[in-house]
Amino acid sequence: MTAETAVRRTDASQTTEAPPREWGHGLPAAGFLTPFLLLYLLFIIGPALYGLTMSFFNTSAVKPGLNSFAGFGNYAEALQSSDFWSSLWHTFWFTILTTPPLIVLALVFALLADRVGRGRWFFRLAFFVPYILPSAVVALIWMWIYTPGLGLIEAALTKIGPTSPNWLGDPGWAMPSLAMTTLWWTLGFNFVLYLAGLQEIPRELYEASAMDGAGPWQQIRSITVPLLGRTTTLVAVLQVIASLKVFDQMYIMTSGGPDFATRSILQYVYDSGFTNFRIGYASAVSMLFFLVVLAVSALWFTLVRRGEKEL
Repeated sequence: MTAETAVRRTDASQTTEAPPREWGHGLPAAGFLTPFLLLYLLFIIGPALYGLTMSFFNTSAVKPGLNSFAGFGNYAEALQSSDFWSSLWHTFWFTILTTPPLIVLALVFALLADRVGRGRWFFRLAFFVPYILPSAVVALIWMWIYTPGLGLIEAALTKIGPTSPNWLGDPGWAMPSLAMTTLWWTLGFNFVLYLAGLQEIPRELYEASAMDGAGPWQQIRSITVPLLGRTTTLVAVLQVIASLKVFDQMYIMTSGGPDFATRSILQYVYDSGFTNFRIGYASAVSMLFFLVVLAVSALWFTLVRRGEKEL
């Protein structure tokens, strides 16, 4: 056998197409996925399509079923409603107050917990435990903390000197108070995501940079932050979506007050559908809010990814 013949046979063996898969090769995987797909269609896609259909009708909770056809009338009414825009602004304001600190503080605490020598498990548990509490429990705890005359914050401020404001009763303080509650409650989720990202960074990079004379701050700026870019993108997008969907703590702690200063868009949907019994109008507001969340998430994702590339 000559060398040229051997090369030709080698090339022929490399270019040979892979044998086709036998029929039914993916049936076991499809069988396992089918129950989830059916539940997803039944409880997610189905209700979403039905809500979209109801948004074009004057559907009422008093008279079940699709009533008179409204076309885009519900959408036009929502876009012309000052209550809709004020609720949407409250939702954006809450997102602005909560998203940056929930990203930055989660990263800072994750760095500290990752570098601690002993008792690392305790710090990880301490930061994550509030996240597993139900929203009603968190709301009741912080309502007691904010209670005028009896709350822990007022008692602490009284000993220091300054007068405690009416945290949940003052329109200027109600939203920051809710943001602080949410910060304490949900910080643990982002904290765990950053911890998982830190575990993926090779320790050899820190050792090599230390041998070159890099200090802790230089290591964080040049190694940790760039390599956590994808984790930061994930945390940022998830946090924006979660903040935009705020409902529980606002509804329980303030019921949208005082003077509707903390009524989110989801509470406006709830009030329209289950208080005013206008299911069709509430469905239209929900669809508009879905488009807003989709647009904001796409924009935020683009900005974060662009910042990640610049690092």
